[in-house]
Amino acid sequence: MAGLGKILIYLGLMLIVIGVVLTLAGKMPWLGRLPGDISIERDNFSFYFPLATSILISVILSLVLYFLRR
Repeated sequence: MAGLGKILIYLGLMLIVIGVVLTLAGKMPWLGRLPGDISIERDNFSFYFPLATSILISVILSLVLYFLRR
């Protein structure tokens, strides 16, 4: 049961962090518009893939999870 308790605490902390990030995401206009994000706009076609933003979020989440494991 102690292991389940730790898992629930970590999940709660992660939900708090995700909530704070989503709340502050609107105040960071550069998030989602980084150099390296792919954006193609044509007459009747629009394609956007946030490649650099995805890599940045992946690195940040990896570091957070690394430090939570220790």
